[in-house]
Amino acid sequence: ITCLVMYLFAEFDDAANLLAANPDATTISIDEPVEIPKNQHGRLQEPGREEDDELLGTDDSDKTELLAGQKKSAPFWTFEYYQTFFDVDTYQVLDRIKGSVFPVPGKNFVRLYIRSNPDLYGPFWICATLVFTIAVSGNLSNFFIHLGKPTYHYVPEFRKVSIAATTIYAYAWLVPLALWGFLMWRNSKVMNIVSYSFLEIVCVYGYSLFIYIPTAILWIIPQKVVRWVLVMFSLCLSGSVLVMTFWPAVRDDNRRIALATVGTIVLLHALLAVGCLAYFFDAPELDFPAPIIPAHNGTTVITKSQ
Repeated sequence: ITCLVMYLFAEFDDAANLLAANPDATTISIDEPVEIPKNQHGRLQEPGREEDDELLGTDDSDKTELLAGQKKSAPFWTFEYYQTFFDVDTYQVLDRIKGSVFPVPGKNFVRLYIRSNPDLYGPFWICATLVFTIAVSGNLSNFFIHLGKPTYHYVPEFRKVSIAATTIYAYAWLVPLALWGFLMWRNSKVMNIVSYSFLEIVCVYGYSLFIYIPTAILWIIPQKVVRWVLVMFSLCLSGSVLVMTFWPAVRDDNRRIALATVGTIVLLHALLAVGCLAYFFDAPELDFPAPIIPAHNGTTVITKSQ
């Protein structure tokens, strides 16, 4: 017993000397259970998690909060509540714009790009840019069409800005609101229908309008054939984004209702594009009055304008 006590004191003495030499050293108690790191434990339980993480493209902390339902939202009357709708960076916005211009067949725009972080930053500025692009390009188109006519006096039409703003923003908000209400109603009738949130639908519609910005600039070309080819091309690209996004949401519904829903979405999208082209760019030719030139003998001569 005496030898054992002396041995234990010697061990404690050596440990005290080591701890004094390195005070930052970590000590582990034998009685404490060894904890498995949480990240490794999660990977062992969910072998397909890595592939899902690559698709979602979010941080570990964000994924943990979202999966656990611990992400708290501020009250709607506070500034922090609306700040979350603009919490995106440049790379995310550019990636979503690229996805709306180059749609991938068979891929859902919401699942690939919007994910769990729909934003209003991109749709708001896309609509604002489209409003001014259509208004300015429409004025320039009218100017180039009548350029060189002696009876034409250019007057900028600022009212086109307000008309374009009312049309674009009403379409980008009211149509998604109606579609969201319809999907919620059908979801109460048919249980297996996919339902998107209102913010996700607004996000999809906003980004789908980006293709019309370069198209509106090219509409300045005073050739009707070129303009209609451009509008059909843009309509096919942006319309395909809407169809590939909302068809999976209604395909399990009644066949006629599903086809009617998708047809209405495409029809309203086409009416917006054709209406903007017809009103802002294909305005009817103005019949200017013929100038009256007084003659030297006291009579007036009315020249016929060509």
